[in-house]
Amino acid sequence: MRDFHLPGRSPVFAANGMCATSHPLAAKVAVEMLESGGNAVDAAVAGAVLLGLCEPQMTGIGGDCFALIKPAGDERVVALNGSGRAPAGLTAAKLRAAGHDRMPLDTADPVTVPGAVDAFCQMSRDYGLKGLDSVLAPAIRYAEEGVPVAPRVAFDWVHHVGKLQGAARDRYSMAGAAPVPGQFFRHTGQAEVLRRIAAEGRDGFYAGEVAEDMATSLQALGGTHTLQDFAATACTYGDPISGTYKGTELVEHPPNGQGATAILLNNILSHFDLPSMDPFGTARAHIEAEATKLAYDARNRFIADLDHTTRLAHMLDPATAGHLAALIDPDRAMASPAPLTEAFHKDTIYITVVDKDRMAVSLIYSIFKDFGCGLASSKFGILFHNRGAGFTLEAGHPNEANPGKRPMHTIIPAMLRQNGKVTMSFGVMGGQYQSTGHARFVTNLVDYGLDAQAAIDAPRCFDEFGDMKVEKGYRDEVRQDLIDLGHKVVTPLNGIGGAQAIRIDHDIGVLEGGSDPRKDGCALGY
Repeated sequence: MRDFHLPGRSPVFAANGMCATSHPLAAKVAVEMLESGGNAVDAAVAGAVLLGLCEPQMTGIGGDCFALIKPAGDERVVALNGSGRAPAGLTAAKLRAAGHDRMPLDTADPVTVPGAVDAFCQMSRDYGLKGLDSVLAPAIRYAEEGVPVAPRVAFDWVHHVGKLQGAARDRYSMAGAAPVPGQFFRHTGQAEVLRRIAAEGRDGFYAGEVAEDMATSLQALGGTHTLQDFAATACTYGDPISGTYKGTELVEHPPNGQGATAILLNNILSHFDLPSMDPFGTARAHIEAEATKLAYDARNRFIADLDHTTRLAHMLDPATAGHLAALIDPDRAMASPAPLTEAFHKDTIYITVVDKDRMAVSLIYSIFKDFGCGLASSKFGILFHNRGAGFTLEAGHPNEANPGKRPMHTIIPAMLRQNGKVTMSFGVMGGQYQSTGHARFVTNLVDYGLDAQAAIDAPRCFDEFGDMKVEKGYRDEVRQDLIDLGHKVVTPLNGIGGAQAIRIDHDIGVLEGGSDPRKDGCALGY
């Protein structure tokens, strides 16, 4: 239990349904969807689409998503991959010939075909109780009337408004400037697109005038995208992957996401006596950073489109973790692995919903970098993500950019199972951090007995590209100890990532939610 003398948040408890996400309006809309007879899928899609307006620097209908769905009355978990593919005209060979040694960030080249809308429509059709007209109505209304900009959103906006170009600058800035907290952001073009999706389903986005707007805009910006690329977009169902940490099963989305990295990282950490360490002391931070380096090195070499990932079983094998754990020196930091040629990503939203029938949805949705590639379609103002920057241009690599492939993604939804039952739906935002964030969240729960909110609130650190990012919540002596161990300690500009979680207490029939203070959101229930 938290110290009520100090600032903080209590976990949120409710019996009938709950949403936890990074913006209060989206949480409210999701709970209202549940109260009006919708289920967790209806609520998650309604909230997620609205987040594209509440947090446009993080996500939008021009992006990708992944979801884990636990149906009502069933403990199986279904994985839905809503990530788009490279257009038929994209090849690494052409980009290398043009002088690139890594994927560009702010052109049409890294724009893979957006996959989220197709996934939302498929989820709604297969699992939802309400029609898309009802589910999208709140986002349509807010797009027309406007959303007051929240403080964390305004903070991000002012740092990245300068990358917006052309139509994106017109739609996503206030005469070139970032909005201030409380200022309204409207997007009538998106309202029209959502009305068409509500009426026509996926064809309202991937065919007709909206698809023509996206394809012709990208072609004008130098892209190879065609109407056929948009028409061919299709999400895919699959089986999740999982690994067990001290009796708790971590359920992750399979590649092209990096969920296997979180499982590998937990398997490495299982070789160390974390409970004997101060949860926010030097030893735990050091061991976690070293394990992260090793797990991420494996990710960088192996994870790609599932059709091109050949070493997944090797990553999930506990023996692999044992070999890697033996490489960790508790008294000295190792050198960082070779840097990625892929661009790093950091802008994402996460939403989780559990309903009265205990259907659970864990959904993550992103446009990759802040405001994607900074480009938008000319007529409707659909902001394009640059998810293709997750490809490598290294010839022969499993994640090499080529036609029809999905790039490696950093965004990963998750769930926990105990004794065969799903007991928690959670996610951690923060780009590269997400696998480490999942592993740390699990060890906060399992090794240190923290509740979901406390596990989210707790200070974070992360070794990334040679820098050991240490939040201000760590003591100064810990920082110095890490420096003495050989880490290059830096303080990040803002908190590392964000997280939300809902715990399902099967014994007493209650839901317990937590939401990250590093974001503007909350957990709400009824």
